[in-house]
Amino acid sequence: MSSVESSRSYVRYRVIFACMLMAVLLYLDRFCISFAEVFIKDELGLTDHQIGILLGSFFVSYALCQVPSGWFSDRFGARKMLTLYILMWSLFTALTGFATGFIMLLIFRLGFGLSQAGAYPTSANIVSKWMPLTERGFASSMVTVGGRIGGALAPVLTAFLIILFVPISESSDLKPGALLQPHQLASTFLKRVDEKQTFESEVYAQLPPADQEFLKSAAADPEILPGSAEEDKFINDLNQILQNASLYNPQEYEGMKLNQQAEQLLTINSADMTPEEKSRLNRLLFEARYYNDVRKVQGQGWRKMMMTYGVIGIFIAAIFWWIIRDYPRAHPSCSEQELELIEHGRLEEDKDHSKQIGGIPFKAIAMNKSLWLLSLSQFCTNVGWLFLVTWLPRYLDETYRVPLETRGKMVTFALAVGWFGTLSGGKVTDWLMRRISLRWSRVLPIALSRFTAMAAYLVCMLDISPWTAVAMFSIVAFSTDFGSPAMWAFNQDIAGKHVGSVLGWGNMWGNLGAAVAPVLMIAVIGLDHHWNNAFITCAFAFLIAGVASLWVDPAQTLVVETSEEETETETPES
Repeated sequence: MSSVESSRSYVRYRVIFACMLMAVLLYLDRFCISFAEVFIKDELGLTDHQIGILLGSFFVSYALCQVPSGWFSDRFGARKMLTLYILMWSLFTALTGFATGFIMLLIFRLGFGLSQAGAYPTSANIVSKWMPLTERGFASSMVTVGGRIGGALAPVLTAFLIILFVPISESSDLKPGALLQPHQLASTFLKRVDEKQTFESEVYAQLPPADQEFLKSAAADPEILPGSAEEDKFINDLNQILQNASLYNPQEYEGMKLNQQAEQLLTINSADMTPEEKSRLNRLLFEARYYNDVRKVQGQGWRKMMMTYGVIGIFIAAIFWWIIRDYPRAHPSCSEQELELIEHGRLEEDKDHSKQIGGIPFKAIAMNKSLWLLSLSQFCTNVGWLFLVTWLPRYLDETYRVPLETRGKMVTFALAVGWFGTLSGGKVTDWLMRRISLRWSRVLPIALSRFTAMAAYLVCMLDISPWTAVAMFSIVAFSTDFGSPAMWAFNQDIAGKHVGSVLGWGNMWGNLGAAVAPVLMIAVIGLDHHWNNAFITCAFAFLIAGVASLWVDPAQTLVVETSEEETETETPES
């Protein structure tokens, strides 16, 4: 045995790393548009309703294409299909940077959702073939953590790229057409002059009489059309002021969200600023005060940012293709000792990957009671979890009056705790597999974590401090992610050669739960924002998720007729 241990290879860990790297890119590309949507909206003249359709369209194609894309990987091989999926969604990401209107963006976003639908089902396929039964939980957790890392990196990296592509050295002047809503801007501006707010008062005092008259006429005329000679003169004179004046007053920006670059520039002493830095800071302060009325100076950076992510995707696809093989025996670097470890405890038919499967096993999926119960659990889990990423910031604001900066830290902290839930959940799942049994290694992490999340939401109904509330939301995040590796492992246990289709089925129901949750929360919270109604709803959702998972049994494997499951033998890839 010692010789086997000493000569064992570890190719399987490189394979899981490649899947984790793919998941980082998956969420980087998925969330970057949420950060850039304000620039897209300004440049293309989109409405909030159109932006909502664009962001929601992803989940439609993503949810509905889970099973078909998972089946393609089962049928034609994970290496080939996931490389193709990465290239496809990278292409749609890059094409977004060339969009000229709403319809083009909608088409690209639907294609993006279709392309990303196969990512996790295919990764589950790879984990099922490459990892021993006792390591599936941890391997699944590493892939899931990759997505969490990508989601956390997306705002930071996207902001960095947009700033990179619009450097300080580039002019910060307002251009013709930069005033998106002249009437609204003028009305607010003059009101703030009357209130003697520093920014507006100092700017107004330096404006020529003709510009002051323009502001008054624009405030009085809701139908004013942008692009007049008077507006152009006002913009030119305003640029002169923004280039030279010191307009920052800390009291006027308390609680106001500032651009990341503006925050950085405010750390520089005013006397030490270059003219370019002073001009950029004033422009960003002006934008913050008139967020919906002024075109953003960094707006032109979003296109190059999208194209950059697309190019990065090509490199990730190449790395994935280089490392991955569809199954261990097809990898030239995988030793016999590692093969023995991976295949230990598997059924003989699960060791042979040389035959293609037939069509999508809809009948077998529909007949599997455990799979339906787990799908219900995934649906309800997402209903309960989505509160954290949709309503939590507003709850902290309205209930506790938490300042903006602290509020952001609180939400980030709660979500970051979920990372540890994912990693520990994978470890515990594998430990239970070795110590107790296959069934309870899947059931206990899912069920107990859902009941824990339920209890945390019920505590939120009490009269507690804001940080105690954050602790409860952190428990929700930890618990939700703690059960994810066990869910992945269960799908791999029952699916045989149909892991992509089966995990895609569960993911579809989970994403439908995510789509339903915002509408449901709006209904139960109501116009008066009864937050306890939301907590009761989320707790009930986790209760159903936990109870449903108690009857899940990985021994109820997918029953697919042999005549439909396999076709002609393929030549194993090298």
